[in-house]
Formats: sequence, structure tokens, C-alpha cells
Amino acid sequence: MPLRHLVLRDFVIVDALEFSPGEGFTVLTGETGAGKSILVDALQLLLGARADALYVREGQARCELSAEFDPAPPALAWLAEQGLDADGGEPLLLRRTIDRGGKSRAWINGSPATVGQLRELGDLLVDIHGQHDWQSLTRAAAVRALLDAYGGIATAALTQAWQNWHSAEAELAQARAAQETLAQERERLSWQLDEIGKLAPAAGEWAELTARHERLSHAQALAEAAQTAAQALDDDEGGALAQLALAEQRLAQWAQIEPEFAAIGQVLASGSAVARDAAHSLRAWLRHAEPDDPQTLARLDERLAAWHALARRLRRPPEELPALQESWRAELAQLETRADLHALQTRAADAQAAYMAEAQSVSRQRRRAAPQLAAQVTQAMQGLGMEGGRFEVALDPGAPAAHGLEQAQFQVAGHAGASVRPVERVASGGELSRIALAIAVVTSRLGQTGTLVFDEVDAGIGGAVATTVGRLLRQLGADRQVLCVTHLPQVAACADAHWQVSKRATSEGALSAIAALQGPQRVQEIARMLGAHSGAGHAHAAEMLQAAAQPLAATPRPLAAKAKAR
Repeated sequence: MPLRHLVLRDFVIVDALEFSPGEGFTVLTGETGAGKSILVDALQLLLGARADALYVREGQARCELSAEFDPAPPALAWLAEQGLDADGGEPLLLRRTIDRGGKSRAWINGSPATVGQLRELGDLLVDIHGQHDWQSLTRAAAVRALLDAYGGIATAALTQAWQNWHSAEAELAQARAAQETLAQERERLSWQLDEIGKLAPAAGEWAELTARHERLSHAQALAEAAQTAAQALDDDEGGALAQLALAEQRLAQWAQIEPEFAAIGQVLASGSAVARDAAHSLRAWLRHAEPDDPQTLARLDERLAAWHALARRLRRPPEELPALQESWRAELAQLETRADLHALQTRAADAQAAYMAEAQSVSRQRRRAAPQLAAQVTQAMQGLGMEGGRFEVALDPGAPAAHGLEQAQFQVAGHAGASVRPVERVASGGELSRIALAIAVVTSRLGQTGTLVFDEVDAGIGGAVATTVGRLLRQLGADRQVLCVTHLPQVAACADAHWQVSKRATSEGALSAIAALQGPQRVQEIARMLGAHSGAGHAHAAEMLQAAAQPLAATPRPLAAKAKAR
């Protein structure tokens, strides 16, 4: 049972209500105004509908809603992606509060959540069909989406191909419109690159130039310092090395008497080794030191002056010149690409060809799926008071678009001999509701959600048609959990479980309550819905319950389900 438990606190005219639907087909019935649709409203809020302060019961600070679900694999994958997994395999818990100011807060498995997250998760948990769902049958986008879902047609690649084509066309149009400007930009960049190319600044050269110039400028002073330091260390008569050796020798003579002298001698030996290394390094530096060369220094001065001059003209620090040169080269290369109209035309043509190939593939799939969907909806219509009627899915050629090469439209003939017309031109709202219900029945297995909710979708029908609707909903309940708010006794009689919503007057105002009906209570409620409270009425209700239990032939499976089964 995907929806395990629903709890409402201080919601509209509910002070406290708990609802635990079972598996299969469950109906909610009650007098008009008792609050049957309040449960649907609460469920929609838990699944991301817009909050409103009017939902808070009069005199209360806030309302609180919560629901427990057994999530299907797609919902579990979404929870894992969002880091909202249930601990220890516990049910999924949704909770939402709304205060008097209309401020809403939401939680998923105890973690704060946004309304957007509730909506995303809700799309994976529950499908809700209202009595005005027929309105979506008049919208081309909704018709196309339903046909694609029925046929198992993936359109992500088509959308991407459309975007690629339009991006290539836009770039080509911009290049054509900006040819003169591009030429000017190329000329400017070429001149700037010629100017900076005369200097040809290399990465890291500026730091090397300044360091070498500094060394050559002080070459004699550096050599004198190195020579003096080397002599101080390694002079034969008074150098530090000689003095260290003498100290080490004198301590060694008395180390047998004073052991501490041995440790000090080791320190002196270590110091002598370090001093010898230093002296050796200084002698090596002196051998390889760059001599004081006025000509080399003059060339360095000239090179540094060229760097400074170009940096001043370009108003950039000298050390940025190599990076600036590379950025101009990249910019010029990009301009050359944009100016290459032939390459851009080729790219646009290739993108168009890729789009057309993908669009034609989608069109072929739609043409295969459309008559099969039409046939199944037509079959479902026969039992919904539209005998002889037929349903068609018209695919009319249209301009290339992100959705493909055709416009999709639902067309219907309400009875035998009538011509098919666009569904929005069908006069009867009841017929539209029944067509929407037929489509919902045919396509119900396409969804991944575990719960289907029908909110008075049976409005405007009755008699044998109502019985057929009830049996169809019960049939849906064999595969998924189905909840239905209804006024029709024929529909209610077909349910696997029956709950009654009632309203009572209290000192705090009218309050709604809900109770599960079984046995005589259910017979009594069916009799009330029939408007017959006599013994004969109760007998009629009992007969309806018994007749509704008879099996009904299965409706055809949709194309996507057939393909999966194969």
C-alpha cells in the first residue's frame, strides 16, 4: 500500500483526522460539504501545492499535515540523490505546517525540505485526477506528452538536437550581421599582436630579466662579499676552519678526563663540516659568477626599457604582457572562427540534418502509437455511455519545433454516425469528463507512482455507465492503489474499501470526521447515496454490492507496457 497513513490537524474544518487506506480501490463518500475533497487538498499540499492561510482551521495558530508512503524505486532513487533516505528501511514521511500568516514549512524524513522538493517527490508518489482534467485534453503540449508517454517515446535527444540547431543558426546569423565589425576587431587585434610580437615577451622572462639585471648591477660587490666570506672561513692562518680545528684538537686531549668535552668536540666537528661546505660553495660561486660586463648590462637595460615602454602603452603591469599576448591570440582565433562563414554554415547544416533525422524518428514512433492509443480509448468509451463513439489522435504537419514536426490533437465523435471533431468543440462537459476518464484508465499503467487519486471524475454520469466506471477503477486497483472521491453509489459499491466522511456541529463550529465502513454500515451508506432509506432500499444496496463483486474483463494494455512485456 504506497500511501500508508494520512494525518490532518486543524485543517479547514478538521480538528484531528487519521486515514489509513489499504491496497486496491478505496472510495470516500459523504454528504455534500462534509469535506471529502479536503483529504485530496491535504494530499496535494503534502505533494507541493501552494499554501494558503485559509487552510488553517478557524481560531487555530496553524495546521499540520503528514503522510507515510512506501516509496517505489524511482522515489527511492530520488531520495538517495537528495540525501533524504529513510533510516533502517522505514516508510517515507512527509510533513508540512501552515500558520495563520500563510507561512509554510515542510520536511521529508525529518529533514527540512523546499516546496520544489515536495513537488518533485510528489510526481513520483501520486497521480491526482480531478473532475476538470478534461481541460488538459485541449492543450497541444499535454496531448503530445500523453501520446509520447503512451508510446514510450523518448524526446530528450530531439530537444537537444533542436537546441544545437538553433544555437548554430544563431551563431551564423550573428556572424553574418557582424562581418564589418568582425573585420575591424580582427584588424585591431592583429595590430596589437604585431606590436606585442616585436617584444615577444616570454612567460617568466620579466622576473628573470629583473633578477639578472640586479645581479649584474652589483656584480663586483657580490664578488667581494663572496671572496671575503671564503677567506674568513678558509684562511690558512686565522680562518674559522683553522680555529675550529684547533678547538676540537684541544678538547680531544682532555676528553678522557672530562667526558663532556667529547660531546662538545662532536658539535665542533659538525660545525667544521658545515663551514667547509660553505667555503666550498663560495669558491664554486666565484669560479662561475657572471663577470662585471658593461655590454651585457647595457643589453639588459635596453630589454627592460622595451618591456616598460610597451607596458606603459598598453597600461598593463610588465609581468602581465605574456598572458595578454596569449589572450589576444585566443580572441583572434575565436574571431577567425566566427568570421569563417563557410564553417558556420556547414555546422548549421549538420545540426539541422541531425535534428531532422531525430524528429523524423520521433514522428514515425508517434504515427505508430497514435492509432493504438485511439483504439484503446475508443474501446473504453463504449462502456462509458458513448456507444458507437470513437476517439482519434490527429497528427498534423507543423513547422519544426523543439517538440518535433507535428501538432498533436485529440478528436472525438460522441456517438455512431457523428464526425470526429477537436475535443474542445465537444459540447457536453460530461462527455469530456468521460473521455478524460477513459484516457486515464488506458494510460494508468504508464506511470511510476504507486497511488492514483480520482477526485469526483465521475461527475455528470450515472446508471450503467457509473457501474462501468466503478468496475474500471476497481480494475485499476488490481495494479496500483486507487483512491476515489465519489457521489455515485454504483462506483462506491465497486470499491475494495469504503470510507465515509461526515460533518458534525460542535461548540467550535462544524468539524469533519472519517470512518471506515463495513457490512451493514456500508449497505446503509450505499442506500443513502441511492436516496432510499427503506428496507427495499437497503436490499437494493446489498444487491449492488454483491453484483459489483463480479469480475470485469481487463482493459487493453498500453503500447509501452506491451513493449516492456515483450
